[in-house]
Amino acid sequence: MSFSSLGLSEQLVRATSDQGYETPSPIQQQAIPAVLSGKDVMAAAQTGTGKTAGFTLPLLQRLAEKPRTGKGPRALILAPTRELAAQVHDSVNQYSKYVPTKAAVVFGGVKINPQMMKLRKGLDVLVATPGRLMDLYQQNAVRFDEVEILVLDEADRMLDMGFIRDIRKILAMLPPKRQNLLFSATFSGEIRKLAEGLLHNPVQVEVAARNTTAEKVKQSVYPVDQSQKTALLSKLVRDNAWEQVLVFTRTKHGANRLTQKLERDGITAAAIHGNKSQGARTRALSNFKAGEVRVLVATDIAARGLDIKQLPQVVNFELPNVPEDYVHRIGRTGRAGESGHALSLVSADEGKQLAGIEKLIKKQLPRTEIEGFEPQNNLPVKPKAKADPSKARGRKPQGANKGKSFGPKPAGRSGAGRGRGGAGGAGQAQGRGRPGQQRRSA
Repeated sequence: MSFSSLGLSEQLVRATSDQGYETPSPIQQQAIPAVLSGKDVMAAAQTGTGKTAGFTLPLLQRLAEKPRTGKGPRALILAPTRELAAQVHDSVNQYSKYVPTKAAVVFGGVKINPQMMKLRKGLDVLVATPGRLMDLYQQNAVRFDEVEILVLDEADRMLDMGFIRDIRKILAMLPPKRQNLLFSATFSGEIRKLAEGLLHNPVQVEVAARNTTAEKVKQSVYPVDQSQKTALLSKLVRDNAWEQVLVFTRTKHGANRLTQKLERDGITAAAIHGNKSQGARTRALSNFKAGEVRVLVATDIAARGLDIKQLPQVVNFELPNVPEDYVHRIGRTGRAGESGHALSLVSADEGKQLAGIEKLIKKQLPRTEIEGFEPQNNLPVKPKAKADPSKARGRKPQGANKGKSFGPKPAGRSGAGRGRGGAGGAGQAQGRGRPGQQRRSA
């Protein structure tokens, strides 16, 4: 199947060819004709499957079918993070190479005045994060009365980050007659609830089983004590001669600490998270892509939208508190049909998170111990079987306990399993929010 067979114009097909794409991915094969038909679309696909082109290409064709009469925007694309918004904007510019389209991107963390100037000049496509878009609207810098197409990209992450109030306010300002496109990694209950009030008889597209991990991504678990994680990461980087590795931590402070430790160990590293300025984030990502930085340390929120071609490996320095985030993390490698490797450095106090991930992806991840880094406490290989009540009541043989010394009891769930000195709590705050809570910085 070719892009032209999906109904795209010659100009757009030529633009995809310039990017090196000849055959549409499964999400593109289903989403593009649905969007071109003018219907609302609700699409789910794991990260790295080409869903950005799945809505960008047909959106550009629909806009090209009739010229802009006002200052626009005619298409509004909402994204949860600055990096994803910038990536989508780049895609719009790449695919609109041969069609007359003006596009702009707006997000927080940078000065608002230059963005206001861009909007005054008029445009067809506006890519925005919800918070900054609301700021611009309140300053009368943008109007929505010409919006024909609305796209919610990574809708699940926008809900997790607490953007639901801004989204509902924006929806109330848009013309009632419009095409709505909702793209998400998963179809959670909250996403379906949002879709009910937004979409009208939508075409549903789901190209991968819910919460599955990419087939071409090899997944490994390396059991290691928490205190030895940094040393093991340094060893893996050196022994495998990794030149480009994306490493995930739960918290912003954890990302900073790990970056500093790696730098002291002679490994070039940079951190990217919500407390960094946009300039610092852009610089870190640019240096990483250019090969000037070997290790990019990121939090879940900052990493959403990072599109790094042929990224060979991803490392979970700490497992996420929410299992679904594991799927999003390892989706940074093995993109667009490439193979990849996702490694998780897991300490004994992360057994609960590991069990949740394996339950979600419905498979046991292989454990590999590295010589010299064997952990003091073993990870659970599988959930403990429930005790047989009839056997539990049986008597012990007399004298069974004689000669045994009983040391201190190992820490239970109320101890190590709940947070490692508060890091777990901080990670929960950093990770996934809930609708209506205070908006997170991206």
